[in-house]
Amino acid sequence: MTDSIEKVVLITGASSGIGKASAEYLAGKGYRLFGTSRREHPAPADSPASPEMIRMDVTDEDSVNQGIALLLNRAGRIDAVVNNAGFGYAGAVEDTSLEEARAQFETNFFGALRVCRAVLPTMRLQQSGHLITVSSIGGRVGLPFQGIYAASKFALEGMMESLSMEVRPFGIHAVLIEPGDFHTKFTDNRLKAKASQDNSAYSKHFRQALEVIEHEEQNGPPPDAVARLVEKIIRDPAPRLRYTAGHPVQKLSLTVKKIVPGRLFERIMMGFYKVK
Repeated sequence: MTDSIEKVVLITGASSGIGKASAEYLAGKGYRLFGTSRREHPAPADSPASPEMIRMDVTDEDSVNQGIALLLNRAGRIDAVVNNAGFGYAGAVEDTSLEEARAQFETNFFGALRVCRAVLPTMRLQQSGHLITVSSIGGRVGLPFQGIYAASKFALEGMMESLSMEVRPFGIHAVLIEPGDFHTKFTDNRLKAKASQDNSAYSKHFRQALEVIEHEEQNGPPPDAVARLVEKIIRDPAPRLRYTAGHPVQKLSLTVKKIVPGRLFERIMMGFYKVK
């Protein structure tokens, strides 16, 4: 029996995009793979290499606790979690209502927090586990008209940095994956702040920036590279805190931000996203 067959993995948001690609890839490699979706009813796996889907809404604490309990009842342990469930809100910060901002954080930030809290007691008893959270390059670089989305990912970055230090004594590894733009349904599922579509003062720049954003996403690579990276992390007994994935130019932006003056970097970003 290989190490992969012995490992039980949970991936949230496994019905599409990075989550689906990772779930199918790891299941095909022999991992005991559980995937979650809030819209679909649980369905039995149609082959030994298929993910076992369970219904879970990460914005609902009872749903998260019930999903984790179901997994533990079936598998008896949990070796790795990939916090992947999330979506994007687009719009100027000024145009984003508090209700819209809260909805963004409920899924992207609090959803991951709920899952971490639900699985940590078991991982601590096991004295092992990998807690992998899918952040974004936008979790380290603010992007125009994606301010609330970026804020939710910046929050994840801070939480995982702290969590990494807290859980390391229990043999648990907290890890961040920071993808750039990949070709998934993320573009189709993006929500737009209502006020950004109602004769906003920002309409022109918002439209131009969104065209660039969507072009980069739809012309990005498939999410297979992230799926392979997830397996690499799970198999590593001492993974790093952060891993980036995506187009080399997008990954390079993290380095450029470190070495050029802040306002110069801002002008570079504004030029790229046509916010002038």
